[in-house]
Amino acid sequence: MKLAFKGNSVLLILVHVVFAYTMSTSTQQEMVKELINRTLGIFGSAFNVTIDSTLAFRSFEISTNEEMVYIRAYDGVSAAKGFHHYLKHYQNKSIYWYNELLPLNKLTIKPNVTFVSKCESSYIYYQNVCAWAYSYIWWNWSTWIKHIDWMAMMGISLTIAPIQEDIWHSTYTKFGLTEGEINEHFSGPAFLPWLRMGNIRGWAGPMPSTLRKMQMILQRKIIKRQRAFGMKVAVPSFSGYVPVAMKRIFPNVSFEKSSPWNNFRDEYCCALFLSPVEPLFQQISDSFLREIIYFYGTDHIYFADPFNEMQPASSDPAYLKTTARHIFNAMHVRDSQAVWLLQGWMFVKNIFWTNSQIKAFLTAVPKGRMIILDLQSEQFPQYERTHFFYGQPFIWCMLHNFGGTLGMHGSVSKVNKGIGLARSKPNSTMIGVGITPEGINQNYVIYALALERAWENDEFNLTNWFNVYSDVRYGVAEQSLRKAWHLLRISVYSYSGLKKLHGKYIIARRPSVRLSESTWYNVSDIYDAWSHMLKCNSSISRNYRKEYEHDLVDITRQFLQIKFGQMYINIMDAFKRKKYEEFTNLTEIMLSIILDMDHILATNKDFLLGNWIKGSHSLAVNANEKIIYEFNARNQITLWGPNGEIVDYATKQWAGVVKDFFYPRWKLFLDYLRYCLFKNQPFNSTLISKEIYNLVEIPFNYQTKKYPTNPLGNAYLISRRIYYKWRL
Repeated sequence: MKLAFKGNSVLLILVHVVFAYTMSTSTQQEMVKELINRTLGIFGSAFNVTIDSTLAFRSFEISTNEEMVYIRAYDGVSAAKGFHHYLKHYQNKSIYWYNELLPLNKLTIKPNVTFVSKCESSYIYYQNVCAWAYSYIWWNWSTWIKHIDWMAMMGISLTIAPIQEDIWHSTYTKFGLTEGEINEHFSGPAFLPWLRMGNIRGWAGPMPSTLRKMQMILQRKIIKRQRAFGMKVAVPSFSGYVPVAMKRIFPNVSFEKSSPWNNFRDEYCCALFLSPVEPLFQQISDSFLREIIYFYGTDHIYFADPFNEMQPASSDPAYLKTTARHIFNAMHVRDSQAVWLLQGWMFVKNIFWTNSQIKAFLTAVPKGRMIILDLQSEQFPQYERTHFFYGQPFIWCMLHNFGGTLGMHGSVSKVNKGIGLARSKPNSTMIGVGITPEGINQNYVIYALALERAWENDEFNLTNWFNVYSDVRYGVAEQSLRKAWHLLRISVYSYSGLKKLHGKYIIARRPSVRLSESTWYNVSDIYDAWSHMLKCNSSISRNYRKEYEHDLVDITRQFLQIKFGQMYINIMDAFKRKKYEEFTNLTEIMLSIILDMDHILATNKDFLLGNWIKGSHSLAVNANEKIIYEFNARNQITLWGPNGEIVDYATKQWAGVVKDFFYPRWKLFLDYLRYCLFKNQPFNSTLISKEIYNLVEIPFNYQTKKYPTNPLGNAYLISRRIYYKWRL
């Protein structure tokens, strides 16, 4: 077995252990056949799939005659990847986030095709614990079927299964907590990832028992299907965080109280950290893992993140070494083949972690028994700083976005070059590549690039890659569309700096006189790319309208976002110069931009607040739950906390949010600025922030207004109108 790291026998043992437990070839073969039928319908019968584990690790072979396409592959994931390769390169079709039946009138098979490919990554990893709130939280089983199909076709071989609340409810009950104490601990559904990591407790709850049980059933189905394709699933382990009520039951046990996370008050922050050296830690861990393995099974990979954006109680390397050793030992006691999957985010985010402290923590675990997700390798790689994580295997990851916020951006050159660079360095312990976005359904091109690059050894010619991407996405080799994507590649997708991009664009932020926005590209490139897209409207066939109209809406949104930022700079200048008439004119322009943005977003289902709200309602089994879940949905994308602790972190440029949240905030702010200018009185930032909070933000969180779930208007016509209205 050839692996994507060099000369480390411990790592070789690791991969043999992890990949030793695989679904039967017949199961994987059947899953891929079903996937093909879901994608092609009646044309699926033209594909013959064979799973052959004697082939090279993670490889596939494609061959054709006049009537059939034959795919032989090492496992189900490789076969699904091979199928998607055939679709893209021989049928000019691709799948974006969700597998759906492709609109085909016929299937023309090119004869005498022979193609062989082998994955250069032992693992291709996907998911971020936060995406389970920012993107997946309202999903039902039918959505997961489509997404798991997509995962398989992208070659993803490792993922996580973080749903665990029903198991914790059982565990906490065994250790003596009352129902009321457990309910006080569990957060609402839109904030569960941060409950699991000990950052918060109780906020936006309670979590009804019906939801706990539904999520448990859903997670088991997800895991079963992922494994049926040959994927490996990491399941939760105990990282040490427990409800505060544990102190009542165990008054003589050492619990550590963390400092407040993001200024959440004590009522909601934080869980207690049970010292891993305490015998109780092993007891809780063993009880929890016994049920996890019983309900979820195991691929011997367990994830635990004890200090995610949380500072340890001591900076002493000996303390950190002891903590890590006990957390791993608790896994090992229950599963002698346990491998700990750890997010490396805590080393990026927290300046607490010096090299000596990182080394103490990582080397406490036997080498090869831990896999590190180098969570934001495309911008802040930690593998060099830590000397390849002091010998532990790691996965090079592209994080890309925070909170699932919208806004075109990416670092294509860093991804293209960085993966190969990390693989090729002497003594590299890199064993895979991953994508770890906090939210999905945006900037698909950057994820497609990273996942394809994960499979390949050599860098892509980016011009060629983007040309193919454009041709396949729109079903036509149109030079204007290729030019549009070239302009996007050298502008929004060319970021190479060190600023942490959180997608907090001025239009989507709480108004202030001190806002700034990073634009690292020529704005004219966006306008020109938009122009090229508009020119090609008549060239796009009905079967490719969905992708074209999504991108047309997105690039229109992007331009308006930029335009608003420019007007903000101008209006702040007019305010400082006390130019009342100029200020008044700019106010009208800015508010008009916001309304135009809402108008274009309303033309596409991918940009509708209504579907997010509808998703929250779908989980409710009674009127009270419906109220709780809608509040969760609204609060997460606005205030993110009771008092706006991380306001606008997960903001969305969606129709409905723009008109009923962004617009009234900015109107209130601009009206107040104009009043100050007219009366020649000083601007009071505290006063206006309080007014915005009380009059706009809090009411929006508790409203129950219904929003459209279907598009309104013609995307092309509205985009073209906006283009000529705001042309440079």
